[in-house]
Amino acid sequence: MLSFQYKARIKGKIIHDEILAEDRKSAIASLKQDKIRPINIAEKRKKKEFSFNNGKPLFSSGKQKITEKDIVVFTRTFSTMIDAGLPLVQCLKILGEQTENRTFGEIILSVKQDIETGENISDSLRKHPKVFNSLYCNLFEAGEAAGILDTIARRLAEHIEKAASLKKKVKSAMVYPACILSVAVGVISFLMIFVIPAFTTMFSSGGAELPGPTAIVMAVSDMFRTKWYYIVGTAYAIYLVFSRLYATERGRAVIDGYALKLPVAGPLIRKVSIAKFSRTLGTLLASGVVLLEGLEICARTSGNKTVESTVLDTMEAIKGGETIAAPLARGKVFPPMVIQMIDVGENSGSLDSMLAKIADFYDEEVDTAVTGLTALLEPALMVFLGLVVGFIVVAMYLPIFQMGSAV
Repeated sequence: MLSFQYKARIKGKIIHDEILAEDRKSAIASLKQDKIRPINIAEKRKKKEFSFNNGKPLFSSGKQKITEKDIVVFTRTFSTMIDAGLPLVQCLKILGEQTENRTFGEIILSVKQDIETGENISDSLRKHPKVFNSLYCNLFEAGEAAGILDTIARRLAEHIEKAASLKKKVKSAMVYPACILSVAVGVISFLMIFVIPAFTTMFSSGGAELPGPTAIVMAVSDMFRTKWYYIVGTAYAIYLVFSRLYATERGRAVIDGYALKLPVAGPLIRKVSIAKFSRTLGTLLASGVVLLEGLEICARTSGNKTVESTVLDTMEAIKGGETIAAPLARGKVFPPMVIQMIDVGENSGSLDSMLAKIADFYDEEVDTAVTGLTALLEPALMVFLGLVVGFIVVAMYLPIFQMGSAV
């Protein structure tokens, strides 16, 4: 008997536990008999396992970060080699030994060793959940069962590339605003710490009552110089409270719900979520994964609690005999056009291709939204920086103007 660690949702709560079974499928079947649907399940591995190849340890202590590019290159090369007729074990051996990322190479060779002992490739991949997510493993399982591993691997590589491209677009939109904010913080901090104190000494020797704006700027400058730990502590406390709140189910649901309602960023977040959902579910359905299992994977990988709840509610409604379109519409996350296209695709039996079209459309929408967001943020941040610096300059010269008037 083997020990399997699993994560499951029971009455809205996430639990982590272990179960003994002969293999992974038996473990899942046993949990389903107990009315427990596992979110993730993998064999519990020993803490220290070493394998030696010609006297050299197969697993090294140094860890390299495994990137999406590493996984895409592996998946696409694997597809080409399988399509060329190379045996599965030989493909994994070549890829494991030739990959530049040694940490990833060790994982590939570990998968090869598991297959040589009689395991399925999908079960072996599931032993490395930090590298191969549930989408990846389920698609490989479907491809293995249907004998189309090369096709599945090619679809997976395309899916990962498009998902990475979508993520890159959103990150690139944040680079310029982040730079402007960093410059603004740097300029304001420099003025408060090094420039304002010179004026403070001059104004203190005059003994006259200072104007309100000048007093405010001098008080802030004093805080920057002598009570900076309050600023740092407050910022850290806000971050800590936010992160702890976001770590809870209810807190994440509230924050993600408000995120979708934000004036400028909200529509962008919604479009990214729709594009990700459509492409993931379309890829799963086209690869032979059943609808309910595909929806469960989409819910886990959505990245937004509101979208996840809508998809999970849709799953329950489908189990009750409804179509996919009606419960998705009730969630009020997906726009009417998307609901209608999904409804048409479901009725015509071409849901996977319809979802791919939705994903392509929303990829373009994300491009447009990112461009619009950047165009809006650039002047807004420049105006903000100008107003702040202008206020500081005017506040410092007000007493000088008053002294000139008195003279």
